[in-house]
Amino acid sequence: MISKALDKEFIASVDRVNAHTEPFPADFLLRLYAYYKKATNDYERPNSRKPIINAFKTNALFQIQNISEDEAKQEYINLVNAYFLK
Repeated sequence: MISKALDKEFIASVDRVNAHTEPFPADFLLRLYAYYKKATNDYERPNSRKPIINAFKTNALFQIQNISEDEAKQEYINLVNAYFLK
């Protein structure tokens, strides 16, 4: 996919998630979190007040450390599309 088209689809997927009002499953949120952080090149450390949440977020980031920014965007898009097809 051409980078501009990928960026546009990624932003649309992020907007779709942000507009959703029902709670998402925790495992789904962790995967979205990791792909979003990687896709946006945001390497800031997790900053939850609860250490266990930071551990889960760090683990999610660690699991995707070897993919590119564009791959992370595509995976985020795929997750969102699969979730909303349910």
